[in-house]
Amino acid sequence: MKWLLTRVLAGLAVLALLLITAGALLAHQFSGRPAPWASSQGADAAWVGSWEEIDRLDAILGTGGPNTVYVHAGEITEDGSVERVEDTASLLSWLEEEHPDVRPLAWLRHVADGSSLVEDRFDTDAREELAAAASEIAQDGFAGVHLEIRPVTVNDPSVPTLMEGIREELGKDTVLSVQAHHVELVPGGRVPSFLMGDGEKYWSKGYLERVTEHADEVVLPGVDTGMPGKSLYGGFMVRQVTESLAALERRAELTVRFGLPTYTDEKWGPPHDSESATTALAAVRLGMTRAKPPEEFTLGVAFYVAEETDRSDLAAYTAGWLLS
Repeated sequence: MKWLLTRVLAGLAVLALLLITAGALLAHQFSGRPAPWASSQGADAAWVGSWEEIDRLDAILGTGGPNTVYVHAGEITEDGSVERVEDTASLLSWLEEEHPDVRPLAWLRHVADGSSLVEDRFDTDAREELAAAASEIAQDGFAGVHLEIRPVTVNDPSVPTLMEGIREELGKDTVLSVQAHHVELVPGGRVPSFLMGDGEKYWSKGYLERVTEHADEVVLPGVDTGMPGKSLYGGFMVRQVTESLAALERRAELTVRFGLPTYTDEKWGPPHDSESATTALAAVRLGMTRAKPPEEFTLGVAFYVAEETDRSDLAAYTAGWLLS
């Protein structure tokens, strides 16, 4: 019995050493100086969950950095139908009058409790229903649609098929945007995360490429990373940039954005003290510098969410991304 306990303790010690080493390597990613060119390209965005108070959104758009807003337009049900959010027309009218160069996309959201490991997230009938609904909603004054569907297990075939169906319904001139999951930091890294109860938070690079095959834009989330501490969160975000751009290197026509943690309401996800807009912006710039994407790539960041963005977040964006 003693020898068994000794081996177990030795195994735990090795595991702890591996975790410490991995953490140190990840934190080291968040070091160095970004290149001067690694900054705003005027292609940023903001999620808008409420428009009862638009002063903060107005301040964000007034910087000239964002060219897109994701307007919360509906919740997607399991059968693919969409429960519409009321009075999006008032925000669209305001945008057209005050910020005519900013494109509104209909943000359609589906956050499930269960896994799609065994059962597809959407069956055939639900995909057809959602594709038709997305096309109909897009015609209500939007430039396109933005999908947030989670969680989705890697290799769930229903989501790439859904994206293809929505593209066919929308046509080539209407924008199709999708929010991805975090990209696994190393191949197979999603497995231990899932087994440790962290849920289906990661996609492989191959699955990211499949989901975005028919998309015009994709956003990598910069929120709910579960990274303890600024350095680990910063290193995580640097890797998100380098790994996602490596996955999408053949898609230079795709606009790629990275989310900024500017929310506090748990409606949008669990807030984490280690996550901040300041750290995320610095990490995105470092990731761009290391990835050295081709000039034709369009990269940006996105506020999650606009109505909860405070003055310090906006100051970090202006100084750390617009460089002004």
